[in-house]
Amino acid sequence: MHFSKTYAQLLEALPPELRENAVQYRQLKKLIHKIVLELATLGLTPRDLQELLNAHNQDAEKMSRVLPDGYSVVYELNEESNRIEPCLRFTVTVPDERNRIEEIQQIPPDAETPADTPPEDGAVSRSLLAALEQRRAEVDTGVTSTSHEIVIPLVSDSAFFDVLSSTLESISRHLLVVQQQFNETLKQLSRAIASSARPASESSTAFKPYSVLKDPGTIHAPPRIHNTDLNAWREIFQLYVEAEVFESMQEQSRGEWDMEETEQRLTKFAERVTTRGLTALKFPESRAALNSFLELNIFILNIKKFQVANSEATRKILKKHAKRTALALPSTISGHERLALITHSNSVTLPRALVQAISEILLPVVPPLDDYACLICTAIAFKPIRLTCGHLFCVRCLVKMQKRGQGSCPMCRAPTVLRADRSNVDWALLNFMQDWFPEEAREKLKQNEKEAAEEELRELGIDPAQTCMVM
Repeated sequence: MHFSKTYAQLLEALPPELRENAVQYRQLKKLIHKIVLELATLGLTPRDLQELLNAHNQDAEKMSRVLPDGYSVVYELNEESNRIEPCLRFTVTVPDERNRIEEIQQIPPDAETPADTPPEDGAVSRSLLAALEQRRAEVDTGVTSTSHEIVIPLVSDSAFFDVLSSTLESISRHLLVVQQQFNETLKQLSRAIASSARPASESSTAFKPYSVLKDPGTIHAPPRIHNTDLNAWREIFQLYVEAEVFESMQEQSRGEWDMEETEQRLTKFAERVTTRGLTALKFPESRAALNSFLELNIFILNIKKFQVANSEATRKILKKHAKRTALALPSTISGHERLALITHSNSVTLPRALVQAISEILLPVVPPLDDYACLICTAIAFKPIRLTCGHLFCVRCLVKMQKRGQGSCPMCRAPTVLRADRSNVDWALLNFMQDWFPEEAREKLKQNEKEAAEEELRELGIDPAQTCMVM
């Protein structure tokens, strides 16, 4: 299938606001045809023009089939204009006729003339032409010469680059607006999720913060909360991070996925959310927010398709322009650099910026568990102990290190473990954990109490694994 048909089908699948701002590939193809016709009116076929423009790579015999010796042509752009204005600059170099006439007049009267020389009155002019042709073949830098230039503007070629450059500039402006609107939508969505993913302090009157001034030795399980979608949103965001929908964070495959892989990963993420029953959120605003979150990801996928399609369309149309017309843009011309800059700004990956905005604006609304995990057991560091070196561990892991006589911090090797006591409890972080991680905190507290009871039995010589039987 031709690219123009593939490109048209891809655009049909995109939202109207993106489709209307895309590169007009078929219009540009028609302009290329007009360029070919314009060159034909000048008597230049693409083959002949290619030989002229590559004159420095051609030998004299090949060049003589196109233009006489002394002629050259350059395809260039107007560097002084704000527009891309292509033209052909023909240069004709001939010896200074006044100097040559003086030399010719010194030719002896009895000099031989060719057999096809016209009558006597034309002998001087025929000798002049012969001398000019002979002089062009001589390698003599001492003879002065005159260069004449003819600049032919290419109207159809200018129209081609006007359409292409204005379209690319329009795309860049549109994508800037899209990015601003996306960030605003993301902020609204974050506020909606924050109102439904409320912490325990806002969802239950039973929440009581801990304080070193209020019986610091007793830690109770946080209250159960029911009127919040906090845990559901945390699981949704965790699945989203693990899915790596748009970009791989793995060392072996780090980088952005292609469109097909991205689409498959987004579909798989939506299926996992549905399979785990996370679509059955408690509040209507939560369900609406989840739909908006999925729609934003579909929108990013469409932006990715849009940019890839436009980048490929720009590359192919420039390649077709150079092939059909033989007018390849010179890399040293400022107009070409300007066009390349526009094309580059269009191809800069906006999807990556939008995904980064999700990570910076939306995901932090629900604190992730990994940021508050013990560095040893990797579970939540409930009743956290912060050593004087600054590293954080749960109380059970710290007690185990102290019983083993391990005095150095596992992270920085500072001698801070054996000096830690109740004063090292991070009460502010403890309140934060029971507020935002009530279920995880309750589970960790049960686990700590169970391990403490088993250690006491072992100290009494009783194996907790054995079943107690009453005879």
